[in-house]
Amino acid sequence: MNTARLRDRVAASDPGLLRLAAGLRTVAAIALTLAVLGLLGADVTHLVAGAIAAMVATFAIREKQRAPQAVTLALGLPVALASLSLGALLSSRVVAGDLFFVALIFCAVYGRRFGDRGTALGLIGFQVYFVSLFVGATVSGLPELHGVLGVAFLCSAAARFLLVPETPAGLLERLREAFRARLAQLVSAQLQLLDAGPEEIDEALKDVREGTAKLHETALMIQGRLEEGTSDEAAARLVQRRIADAEIAAERLGLLLLSARSAERADTLTLHLPGAPAPRAGRPMAGRDEAMARVRRDLEALRLLVLRPAAARSGTALSQVRNRLLGYREEENLPPAPPSVQDVFRGVGEAARAVLGLRIALDGPQDESDDSPATARSREELDAEDAVIDAGDEDAGTQEELTGLRRPTTRAAVQVAVGSSLAIVGGEFLSSQRWYWAVLTCWIVFMNTASTGEILVKGYRRLVGTVLGVLAGIVLAGAVGQHTWTAFALVLVLVFAMFYTAPLSYTLMSFFVTAALGLLYTLLHTYSLSVLVLRVEETALGAACGVIAAAFVLPVRTDRRTNDLLVTVLERLEEVTEAAVDQLSGGSPVELLDQARDLDQALADLRAATQPLTHPITPLRARRDTARYVVALLETCAYHARSLAATAELLPTHPSIAADPRLRLAGRRIGDNIAAIAARVADERSTDRVETGPSIASLLDTEVPGIPRFGRVTDRVLRHVQRLDETVVGLARPLHVPVAGPKR
Repeated sequence: MNTARLRDRVAASDPGLLRLAAGLRTVAAIALTLAVLGLLGADVTHLVAGAIAAMVATFAIREKQRAPQAVTLALGLPVALASLSLGALLSSRVVAGDLFFVALIFCAVYGRRFGDRGTALGLIGFQVYFVSLFVGATVSGLPELHGVLGVAFLCSAAARFLLVPETPAGLLERLREAFRARLAQLVSAQLQLLDAGPEEIDEALKDVREGTAKLHETALMIQGRLEEGTSDEAAARLVQRRIADAEIAAERLGLLLLSARSAERADTLTLHLPGAPAPRAGRPMAGRDEAMARVRRDLEALRLLVLRPAAARSGTALSQVRNRLLGYREEENLPPAPPSVQDVFRGVGEAARAVLGLRIALDGPQDESDDSPATARSREELDAEDAVIDAGDEDAGTQEELTGLRRPTTRAAVQVAVGSSLAIVGGEFLSSQRWYWAVLTCWIVFMNTASTGEILVKGYRRLVGTVLGVLAGIVLAGAVGQHTWTAFALVLVLVFAMFYTAPLSYTLMSFFVTAALGLLYTLLHTYSLSVLVLRVEETALGAACGVIAAAFVLPVRTDRRTNDLLVTVLERLEEVTEAAVDQLSGGSPVELLDQARDLDQALADLRAATQPLTHPITPLRARRDTARYVVALLETCAYHARSLAATAELLPTHPSIAADPRLRLAGRRIGDNIAAIAARVADERSTDRVETGPSIASLLDTEVPGIPRFGRVTDRVLRHVQRLDETVVGLARPLHVPVAGPKR
């Protein structure tokens, strides 16, 4: 049991074990290279060159399929040999060497436009040229260094394909396990929220927010791997559907628990805005305490279903628990309680159904011998939904092709070339031997950044990590002395830590890199306190050159980039909302979940781009708070849009959901308001306004006597549409979009 719990925690903390695999693969490649070179009697300089080359050959490959990885690795070797040779040939020709280095940097960054292979080859070419400078490669020593590179690339291939292999199907399976583990963690956090006292509720709500965000992150990762990891397109779409169902059900359950704790319905924004006040417990209601105790028991049962769904076999207690939870969906055995608490029971039932659907999609048919009538009906609904999944080809969207300096890769290549030129000049003034550290920092701060603000934040983090790493390097170098293999063993530990922490903290990654370099300097007999101090100076210079180039050479201001991404998010939101509402109104079906995931990806891009605005060091506090508030509002909109999309896809099979043409009017108003906000963000001169008006429920009134007001539309759909309408109007205010009253 303890082993299973530890496995679940590891799976949840590192979805797909991506970080663990990257660290182990790189360490294995380096260790194997050192072992082979050691057996061949290589000296320390060649050992250092081989270790760095093996690391570069391993982490540069980004393709997901094994065959393209092998091709890129094979192409990388001649690129590395050519780069190393030119580095040695030009080492004595300062001007020619500098000019070639700048040209190489330009080509390496420009190569990103050719996809993962172009990125990998550019990275290998740049880093191996850096290796030639680091070890002082000479023309006379090229044959030995060429052999070192060959060994490093062969060992990298062995580590990738034999020692730490990774297949798309295996990775997808681990991501599924991570989703299950994170879903269980979210249910546990919701249970703590239910039990939290007045002084603990804020911390409990923070845990629920983090759990919801992590679950959503894992769902996006699975979405990105489905195509490569599942050969059957229909099976991939089924998994996508079930992952979305489980994510929405879990998020909705959290909102219902918030409502049950308070006297009023909880605002969806509470789950998405850090610092939003948590709802306090409402006035005592008859039967509330008994019902909440039962809620607690059922949440524990739901968590067990998530963690051990395969154990729910014939005659087990878990199958009986599953039957009870699924019965809540059909109003079976609902205890006497306030409406908000009864909604929690219904939410638990919906979550149990989502868990059942997820298990069937991942593991195939389950034992049905102990099914209750409610469970049997849930299975029938799931089977009916599976049957209508369309596996046809999707129309490929087209995007406007940017040319010239408007293309991001071209602009970035020009910027980094200018910044590197400045770094070379400035670095030569600091040190004629180690000026390349400034160039390396300038290169790195441009990687995976797209605006001046992002480069500034990344440069700041690298500088902080470098300063701390220098201090650690001093301690480690003093402890290791001249013990070669002890130093290499510590380097392997630091390299693993670097790759394991890289996606979590760029500062930590920089710390481990600098500490490892301190050990390599020791091995090359070039270690001194002045060298490590110079490393800090060169890093600061390189970061400054990168920021200067980004700010003055074809600049992309953070405001402009975030506005462009914000318009993209709004366009995706409008597409999903209009398509979902149209389908709920009786329109023709479309692939809504794919559109919803496009919205999620656009929102993730916007969230990353706003980091410079929301970083703790930003002096513009009001601007930071506005950015956080806008992103939280958009996350709330995305949640309701996802929920509408998932509900709309149930129309052909769900007996309690049917199309209602009256929803079109409500959807039209929401779509027009989103378009008005997008127009205003794109062009401040736009005169479009956001229109308010009567509630969504009132728009669905019928003029025909005797027809029920909401006869064919579920209350859940109404709530999502109403909250989406209110949130879109709320989004207009921080973006300074005029809000007009209803048209007369």
